[in-house]
Amino acid sequence: MPKLLEYREKLNLTQDELAEKSGISVRTIQRIEAGATPKGFTLKTLAKVLNISDAQLLDNSTEQQLFNYQLIKLINLSSLFFFIPLGNIFIPLIFMYLKKEVNHITKQIISVQILWTIISFVTFLLFIFIKNWLSLSNQLTLVVLILPVLVNLYIIIRNTVEIDKQNKLYIKLNFSFI
Repeated sequence: MPKLLEYREKLNLTQDELAEKSGISVRTIQRIEAGATPKGFTLKTLAKVLNISDAQLLDNSTEQQLFNYQLIKLINLSSLFFFIPLGNIFIPLIFMYLKKEVNHITKQIISVQILWTIISFVTFLLFIFIKNWLSLSNQLTLVVLILPVLVNLYIIIRNTVEIDKQNKLYIKLNFSFI
């Protein structure tokens, strides 16, 4: 049940009465009760009229919805296919869409892999330039190739452990590429 409907019914208000008290149109109230998320002025005004906080009015069911964390762990572990060119991005992405587990956690898993792939590629290109410029040995090339793989392995395993324990990611971004 949407929070607005729940609080409106607790106060024994009709949609028309709430619209009149708040100055928000009946149609907007209907949309929010049907599942739209109130924002900005509408959120603040309705919360004030209902005498609740903005956070209480927001329908947190999308945040608290039950995710299939086992499937999310498998999507994260599918990033281990980094030995296939861009497999660490495309395999979890395909898996995510095929299994219809598209949510903020799986999007973050893919975003971390995209960012890590970009960082690894740029680092390798810079290393080649610096290696030739400073006449460094070819043995360092192997280290520069293996180190990003080990770091990515750590990221994947650490996130899998955190999903298992806390149902969230340990290593995540403040933005998403997807």
